[in-house]
Amino acid sequence: MKTFILLHGSYHGAWNWHKLVPHIHNSGHRAINIDMPAHGIDRNKIHSVTLDDYVNKTIQTIQGIEGKVILLAHSRNGIVISKVAEKYPEKIEKLIYLAAYLIPNGKSMMDYALLDRNSLVIQNTIPKVSIKLATSLLKNYTGYKKTLIDIFLPKTFRTHRLSPHIFREALYHDCPAEITELANVLLTPEPNLGGFEKLKLTKERYGIVPKIYIECLQDRAVTLFIQRKMQKDSPCDHVFQIDSSHSPFFSKPEELCRILNEIALK
Repeated sequence: MKTFILLHGSYHGAWNWHKLVPHIHNSGHRAINIDMPAHGIDRNKIHSVTLDDYVNKTIQTIQGIEGKVILLAHSRNGIVISKVAEKYPEKIEKLIYLAAYLIPNGKSMMDYALLDRNSLVIQNTIPKVSIKLATSLLKNYTGYKKTLIDIFLPKTFRTHRLSPHIFREALYHDCPAEITELANVLLTPEPNLGGFEKLKLTKERYGIVPKIYIECLQDRAVTLFIQRKMQKDSPCDHVFQIDSSHSPFFSKPEELCRILNEIALK
């Protein structure tokens, strides 16, 4: 039996795995889905949440489990499992990136997100007037300047929310209609600054953990172009494909579970 720790992506919570978890359990494995800080039912204040808070929440979960775990991250929180692997490689059997940000040492999520010009999420969360601010943050979000930005950046720039009319086309175009209605009630704002943090990853720690990428071939949020660009820059041990939108845990949970079973046996 393997233990999967499931990390949701932007805007979501542990609830987004509700269709997948029963399939994992029925396959004889264990699945633990957790809310990242300020998501789902977690009551941390969103304007003060940092990327390290996400990492620490994940590590706390892992520490309560006997043996190694398989970390599965969706979308943005690929950066979280990479940082967790750097801090705690001895507890991680594998890292699985589900249409997730797979970022090399010295780069940030936004270094890649801003290249994804066909992403409906990027098009609708970073309008042209904000490109200059985003580019400035990428250049300056390090060292003492990072500390100053964390303290003085206005709250209006610290988070963003995906407009309801974007949900279906960007995230759920192949999902049942009720998923859009569920999301309309449950999706939360997303903290911005963690996406600008340059990752510090080493071959001796992060580099020793096996990595698997699951491509979502119809993805309109993290497009196939950027998924493959990231894999080119950070090659994985195995690559799987699922012909789905950004959200196969809603549209194709059985097929996604079959892939996870195969990964568990490798």
